Order: sequence, then C-alpha cells, then structure tokens
Amino acid sequence: MYTFREEMAADAIGTLKKIAALGIKQIESARSTEGLYYGLKPKEMKDICEDLGMTLRSGHVALDADWEKTMDLAQESGQEYLICSSLPSSGQTTDNYKAVAEAFNKAGEECKRRNIKFGYHNHEYEFESENGEVFYDILLNNTQSDLVYMELDLGWVVVAGKDPLDYFERYQGRFPLWHLKDMDMVKKESTEFGKGGLDIPLMLKHKKQSGLEYIFIEQEEYSSTPFESMEHNMKYMKNL
Repeated sequence: MYTFREEMAADAIGTLKKIAALGIKQIESARSTEGLYYGLKPKEMKDICEDLGMTLRSGHVALDADWEKTMDLAQESGQEYLICSSLPSSGQTTDNYKAVAEAFNKAGEECKRRNIKFGYHNHEYEFESENGEVFYDILLNNTQSDLVYMELDLGWVVVAGKDPLDYFERYQGRFPLWHLKDMDMVKKESTEFGKGGLDIPLMLKHKKQSGLEYIFIEQEEYSSTPFESMEHNMKYMKNL
C-alpha cells in the first residue's frame, strides 16, 4: 500500500474504493501516522476490504517494543502475513545480520503460534557485503524457511546489481510475496511497468521456483498521479 499511502492517510475508505475499482484483489497495508490501518480498526479494515471484493493479505510493520500489540491487531484484521519492513537493529555488519536473523526466527515462532506468517521486505542495502558475504544471504542462510518468509522487492534487487532469478534458484520457495516494482536504473527510483530495468515477463516465468503466492504492485515515484500509474501497471499485467 505504499503506492497509496498518502491517499490512505487522507481518506482510507474512499481510497480503498478507488483501489478496488482498479481491479486489485489482494492488498497490503503499511504503518502510517494514523496507525497500522490508517485510522481504521483492524476488523473494520478487513470488513471494508471484503465488502469491496478485496482481501487484506499482509501488512508492513516494525519489530519493536509494540510487537505484541502488532500481532494482536494482525489477528483481529485476519491478515495472513506480517512483514517487517526495516531492520530491527542497525549496522551493516555480519554480526548484526546474524543477530537480526535470530530475532526473525523468534518473531516467526511467535507469529506461527498465532497462525500468522512472519516475513521481511528487502531494500537495496541488504545486498551490500562484508568479507565476501552478502548481508541478504546471511538472513536467508540463518533463518528457518518455515518461520521466516521473504517478501522480495524485485526492484531493489536489480538496482543493487543482483539477479532475482539467482535467488529463486539458490533459495527455492523462499519468496511467497513479491513487491513488483519496475525501476529507472539511472535515477534508481521506481517507474511504471515496462519503462525500467526489470524484466517482468521473465520474472513471472519463474514464479513457481520463487514459491510465489501474492504479488503487491509498488510504485513510489510517478509520471503523473499514483492512480494513473496504477492504471498503467494493471493494464500492463493484464496484457502479459
């Protein structure tokens, strides 16, 4: 829902209606100044989505002091996934990423007891390395596949100079969620589908290897407006 975060903050219900009108069926929420559900109660968010023919599948959250409450709210909303959207501790070091992996395994266990799946959303910086070890690989190698699910932001992978297909091959089935985001490789910012450096048709050919369940279309910079960009992206997907 980063694509419509400002619109959701201003008018959550009206924006959800516009999102549904675009033909979107699966959505993901994100933290905002109005809380995890844009000022709506978790069940209210769930019910509104269902009335509009959509399902609230996932939500971007933080692994912080409010973690217990975050899990409680997720249960009320009926979400299937809780996705940590930033590292819970700072430091571009091997030791920090190993500590983060341990924290992720613990969070995954806590979520599993509540019938929720825990995961992590990458950015560009996780593909930096220390002593030849890529930090993102450290997370994958030190987390349990049945406890920690990866939401792969394909746009940030290619901007970082990595190949999503390499990750699909080496860590098969670990990426049930995608942030599908085309990227302007010069500006290093998002753009409409088909205008950037991500080969979307090729990615989709390997969705089974990825373990893909749900795609969330994300765009953060726009040629005109978020809704016009999403209309373009939805038409692009339908034409594939």
